Amino acid sequence: MNHDHRDQAGPPATDQNHDAHDRHAAGAGSEHDKHVGHNPEMFRDRLLVSLALTVPILYFSQQFQIWFNYQAIDFVGVEWINPVLATFLYIYAGAVFLKGGRNEIRARAPGMMTLVSIAISVAFFYSVAVSLGVDGDPFYWELATLLDVMLLGHWIEMRSIQSASRALDDLAAMVPTTAHLVETGGSVTDVQVVSLKLGDRILIRPGEQVPVDGSIVEGASAMNEAFLTGESRPVTKQVGDEVVAGAVNGDGALTAEVTRVGDDTALSQIMRLVEEAQASRSRFQVLADQAAKWLTFVAVGVAVPTLAAWLAFGSEGTSFAVARAVTVLVIACPHALGLAIPLVNMNATSVSAKNGILVRNRESFERGRSIKYVAMDKTGTLTEGRFVVSSVVAVDMTQAESLDIAAALEQLSEHPLAAAIVSAAEGTDQRGADVSAIPGHGLEGSVDGRAWRVGRPEWVNELGLAIDPAAQEALDAADARGSSAVVLMDVQRVRAVITLDDKVRDSAREAINTLKEMGITPVMITGDAEAVARSVAADLGIERYYARVLPHEKAEIVKELQTNGPTAFVGDGINDAPALLTADLGVAIGAGTNVAIESADLVLIEDDPSDVARALKLARATRRKMVQNLGWATGYNVVALPLAAGVAVSAGIVLSPAVGGLLMSASTVIVAINAMLLRRVDLG
Repeated sequence: MNHDHRDQAGPPATDQNHDAHDRHAAGAGSEHDKHVGHNPEMFRDRLLVSLALTVPILYFSQQFQIWFNYQAIDFVGVEWINPVLATFLYIYAGAVFLKGGRNEIRARAPGMMTLVSIAISVAFFYSVAVSLGVDGDPFYWELATLLDVMLLGHWIEMRSIQSASRALDDLAAMVPTTAHLVETGGSVTDVQVVSLKLGDRILIRPGEQVPVDGSIVEGASAMNEAFLTGESRPVTKQVGDEVVAGAVNGDGALTAEVTRVGDDTALSQIMRLVEEAQASRSRFQVLADQAAKWLTFVAVGVAVPTLAAWLAFGSEGTSFAVARAVTVLVIACPHALGLAIPLVNMNATSVSAKNGILVRNRESFERGRSIKYVAMDKTGTLTEGRFVVSSVVAVDMTQAESLDIAAALEQLSEHPLAAAIVSAAEGTDQRGADVSAIPGHGLEGSVDGRAWRVGRPEWVNELGLAIDPAAQEALDAADARGSSAVVLMDVQRVRAVITLDDKVRDSAREAINTLKEMGITPVMITGDAEAVARSVAADLGIERYYARVLPHEKAEIVKELQTNGPTAFVGDGINDAPALLTADLGVAIGAGTNVAIESADLVLIEDDPSDVARALKLARATRRKMVQNLGWATGYNVVALPLAAGVAVSAGIVLSPAVGGLLMSASTVIVAINAMLLRRVDLG
């Protein structure tokens, strides 16, 4: 059997350190966050102050006194209460928008902050001019309530972003700051994790989190690696097994030798990939930013003619004209557009990480929804890359007896077929005596004083031994399937034929069936012989496969598939890197090599092919949310802008600046909630 053995490597080194989530929090979010750069608490605090000052402004407002038929307290200078409070609000509560608008203009990228700045500045300075003697009605209460609504919208937005970005914070919190260093003499000392070096030995007590990646040298336990794989079931660990930083130890004490520290740990790699994905920009996000920019120009282009038209032809007065212009500016704020794509991407990244799928490139969400073919490497992806005994045909003895005898001879062999036979006969206490290797043939020795041989089928003919028809039939079947066969013989005849195959992953069938249900064609690519490929493909229900493929030919096959539709490639080895890069969507199996992981768009932490289907389901759901958010964030302006400009005044429909701000904030909240609903998508 032409078996494609792969060297397994650990996760790649990373440039990510443990303060990554701090950098991420400062850089994630919508475009205007880059200009604002504040946290939710800042908006909350300013909102509380603004609300407190809005109450007296509303109380002393002439409009409110008329509406609610009351007389405010009268005293000397009462007419200056609202101008003074509004001035403080404009400077304190409005500063964040004024600063953001200034930065947008400096960057020649006018957007949401620019519109808000213009709106509150027009309302404020016009109102002050009225207080100083200009004919008209002031907008103090409109200004105050507009600022309240804007601050509330930003607070909700920033909380949503913070919630969506919490994946990095949660990952960083998994790493303890101290470790139990085992000294040369056996004593244990608590040290800072940052001081650990490669080769150090650490003690991991029951219930503790693993501080760094290492290899177990003493002890056995069960480890919770849910943060890494999404699987909550504990994983058994014993001497020689790897433990990763952030995993939680079960009920057994372990001693591990440090194999990776700092930026090289698997957890640091995950943090880097999540951060890179959340910081990357997708095609839809660029589209949203462009739409926001043009919406800004449209808003100003509508507001100015609106003001001029009402001043020239309206009979409601200057205050009404200014109110219409301000409302247009406010309601057209591309706030929802600024959030439409970033919030979807952040939630998608978070959902994928929780399901053991790491996103290296956000555009994979967009490309993944249109995939028509998923090409998969066989060995290490659809199969486990290890032999297992698939059948035993015994002559005049039981299958268990034949396995026990074969395993007794194979005990000390390092051949992968021998290891599979020993594993299948687990529990046997028989041991071979005088066992010797016959080069190119197999092993011979005695078991319980009786001579036996185990080896290649060709050895039977060379020895001239008899072979039973059932045994010959088993050999012919193995040859037709491309399986590996091992023959057990005594001095006279063949006593058993043991057939071995590369074990198909338990989840591979589910993955293939799910892909078919999604309308995606699965394709298998392997370097193995035609018979092997045909057998595995038939077992999994894959109709299209390629056998005896050389490493450089994988990329050519991907190109061939791409002529008929977008193609994803799933692989785990170094020789898969060209195909991963060529494909429209490259997916690396998590246990694969550094090169494969660095060449992929998506990384599957677990060796689970069904995660491919989950990733594509998430990609489709993500794209749906992007389209929905873009449609809403731009579409509501078609109705809202004409109403803000006053086209329905004759019907009694008049939108004040505050109501415009409320509608604009409502659209932002709708976009945020829709993005958050991505977390409820059933990935199967």
